[in-house]
Amino acid sequence: MLGAGDRNGAGVDGIGQGSPAAPASGQGLQALIEMLGGLLAPGSGLAVCWRDPRLGSGAAASEGVGEAVRARAAGALAGAATATALPADLLWEDGQTRVCVAVEPARALGDQPARAWRALAERVIGALVQSELSRLQVRSLQKSERLQQALYEIADLSGSSRDMHGMLARIHAVVATLMSAENFYIVLYDDLRETVRFLYFADRIDPWTAQPDRDLLLDEMPNSITVALLRHGHPMMGPSERIRAALGVPRDPAHGPDSADWLGVPMRRDSRVCGAIVVQNYDRPGSYTEEDRALLEYVAQHILTALDRNHARAELERRVEERTRELQHANAVLQAEVVERQRAERLQRALYRISEMSVTAGSLQRFYQDVHEVVGGLLYAENFYIAMLAADGERIEFPYSVDERDPVRRPRLMTNGLTEFVLTSGQPLLADRETIARLESCGDVRSHGTRAHCWLGVPLARDGSVIGAIAVQSYSPGILFEERDQELLTFVAHHIGGALSRKRAQESLKAAHAELEFRVEARTQELKDANRELRAQIGERMRAEQRLIHQARHDQLTGLPNREHLLERLDAAIARMHEPGTVPFAVLFLDLDRFKLVNDSVGHAAGDELLVEVGRRVRRTLSASDAVARLGGDEFAILLEDVDAPAAAAAVAARVLEALSKPVWVAGRELFPSASIGIAVWQPRYRHGEELLRDADAAMYRAKARGRDRSALFDEAMRAEATRLLDLEADLRRAIINNAFEPYFQPIVRLADGAVVGHEALLRWNHDLRGPLLPAEFIGVGEDSGLIEQVDWLMYAHVVRWLGTRADGYVSINVSPRHFHSDDFAERLLRLLDDAGADPRRLRIELTEVALLDDAPRVLRMLNILRGRGVLALLDDFGTGFSALSYLHRFPIQSLKIDQSFVAGLDGETRAESLALVRAILALAGTLGIDTIGEGVETEQQRHTLLQLGCQYGQGFLYGHPRPAD
Repeated sequence: MLGAGDRNGAGVDGIGQGSPAAPASGQGLQALIEMLGGLLAPGSGLAVCWRDPRLGSGAAASEGVGEAVRARAAGALAGAATATALPADLLWEDGQTRVCVAVEPARALGDQPARAWRALAERVIGALVQSELSRLQVRSLQKSERLQQALYEIADLSGSSRDMHGMLARIHAVVATLMSAENFYIVLYDDLRETVRFLYFADRIDPWTAQPDRDLLLDEMPNSITVALLRHGHPMMGPSERIRAALGVPRDPAHGPDSADWLGVPMRRDSRVCGAIVVQNYDRPGSYTEEDRALLEYVAQHILTALDRNHARAELERRVEERTRELQHANAVLQAEVVERQRAERLQRALYRISEMSVTAGSLQRFYQDVHEVVGGLLYAENFYIAMLAADGERIEFPYSVDERDPVRRPRLMTNGLTEFVLTSGQPLLADRETIARLESCGDVRSHGTRAHCWLGVPLARDGSVIGAIAVQSYSPGILFEERDQELLTFVAHHIGGALSRKRAQESLKAAHAELEFRVEARTQELKDANRELRAQIGERMRAEQRLIHQARHDQLTGLPNREHLLERLDAAIARMHEPGTVPFAVLFLDLDRFKLVNDSVGHAAGDELLVEVGRRVRRTLSASDAVARLGGDEFAILLEDVDAPAAAAAVAARVLEALSKPVWVAGRELFPSASIGIAVWQPRYRHGEELLRDADAAMYRAKARGRDRSALFDEAMRAEATRLLDLEADLRRAIINNAFEPYFQPIVRLADGAVVGHEALLRWNHDLRGPLLPAEFIGVGEDSGLIEQVDWLMYAHVVRWLGTRADGYVSINVSPRHFHSDDFAERLLRLLDDAGADPRRLRIELTEVALLDDAPRVLRMLNILRGRGVLALLDDFGTGFSALSYLHRFPIQSLKIDQSFVAGLDGETRAESLALVRAILALAGTLGIDTIGEGVETEQQRHTLLQLGCQYGQGFLYGHPRPAD
């Protein structure tokens, strides 16, 4: 038959060579030759040649056939015409399959027998070829099936619960079904750490034993063919001697014997080599084919996947085990906390019980029994007694004792017993049998009654003096007391001592009451009268308390609820919103417009009367379920229940404004009050009433900004603006801590010749995210939060240091009106100059007209102090405020700075008006002998006009932009 057989594929007589892929079968050829030769005359012979891409190629001949016949068959297969061909010669073709038969008959054949023989031979050859192709396909399918089963089993092994060695041993067995794999090993490679690890090693000759958990350095095995394969990164096949030569690895007996055939393929994860699988045969060269190499490469990736899955499963198990241990530990800690909490609860109940026992009616003996019951709930107290010192201190008595061995304890003189040890030392004593024996042997104590296995006693004290002791004891070695029991009993005894003192005092009172009982009868009537008077006083006191409670929760002037009362209502309303089916609510924040004008004009009494009338009018516009509260001053807040939409709240606000707008007569004057109202409707983000009031307050300020006598609804834009201002304030506080402020200097020049006479220091904030910020972007937040003073002083320190480094010109700094509220501003500024070694005469301060008029006497005093040291004052933005002659005459002003809005108009559409204003300012300054500085000079025409009008100095972009000190 034709097909896959022995590797060399020799013919029947040893002539011919099969293809490596599919050599021909000798038995099949022999059958073909015998069958075709049997159709010829006896003594005839024949030669056969074939070629097929699937079955391979080869040649065979009958025994004794000459070379000429062989050559004729080979030539026909190659396609060459042969002159010596006989009529019986045959060329059979089917697609790419070609079979040639050359005949050497014993006698000549006629044409008819030759044609018959050829027809029969063609049918035989066709049937044989088809049979061999079918056999080859069956073998290929069987081999594919074996490979598929092997891969399924490898995938199944990766998900099994076998240990690593068991899984790899089974994989070894699976690979052995596919090829010669008696000698087999798997190695992992870490190219970053330059280490290898032999996960599995099986070899019938090499005695080396692998350690799967040990990493071997590549430097320790430089002559290993396996290491060379890992670094080479491509499959290698052949005798180990030839592979060493190809990879440049010298022979090293330490790495095992040479093999006749060696096949190794790398395992890859993505593009990196992460290991290898190697099989080798020590006996038969050429054991492995290219098909085996491709198969082993394919299997290697599945083995790597199995190893990864096994490693992932092991890692998952490790993490699960680790997490389980953590949960077990957390559970143990939680259980300990639960036990400790239960113990604390028992202790708390015991203390409540002790406190209750000290005030409840009952005999002292009953009190002792209750104490025993309380202690028994905390620790073992089957054997319990209370010992008390007698009044003379020489005897001890046992008013209560329960003991299974010594049921009766009689009073005795003070000796050296365990109880006496606690009474005299004033300290607790915890003693087991050995401790008691040691104390007795030392003569410190002497046992009375049955000796206990464990004894615990703690002192009872009153006013710092020991008056008795509590003791528990155990006669069983299985019940022992601990330090925690001692601490617990000591703590409880402290409370029992106080309760016992109160109980004994009650007993004394009872005795005193019994002694004075006859006197009570005589004074019964007197006590009844006193009782009636006392009842009257109690009633009056209760009414007073109710008035105080009402006053604490209501405004004294208007009688309306106050802030605390309203916040309670708001918190309750917020809590109800978590219940299903609840309708939302809203808060209105009301502030009277220009109420200060009423107080200043007609007096505070009239203002109070107006507030009362406002409260009445607001109350009349609301429903019974709504509430109005006065928060203080002229501020009111309204809680509107059941507001399903903001429009409903706005409608109520409109009714309130309409009610307030009606005239009211106060102190003989007809007033028309108005208010600004802010509205905040409940949203799920609100957690406290203060948050609603805050947002309604913000909305109220929006209403005032829009012109007063109106309402405004709080929205997300307000919230965003409030958040922005809050974040900006936080950034400003951090900037103060980090000193993130820097002065920028703009030159002040003489207009006549452009000479620089000084600089104005302008504040800049080097923001972490937004870069340098102008004062307009944060000065409002600084003023509102009061942080501007700290910022200014940081700025002044920078300016003074810079002033000390320059030898010419002056520097002017801007001073906020807030600084003049501090009595020591002038002294502090001068001290800053002295510490920096700067000349005060080269410093100017710039202030606005508002600062002069806020507190004129204080400002005048500070300006005179500064002027005495040479620090002069400049009046900034002149012409935009009051511009009155009175304060210019009173205050020591050295220069006026003409506002840039007037300077900008000198070459614009308002040139005539600006010329008139600037001319008036310059005339005023010239009359008072004050210098003038034009601000915002940006064009030559502006400079020329100012110079013609008589302005001496100027500053602006025409002469320079503000720049840092460097």
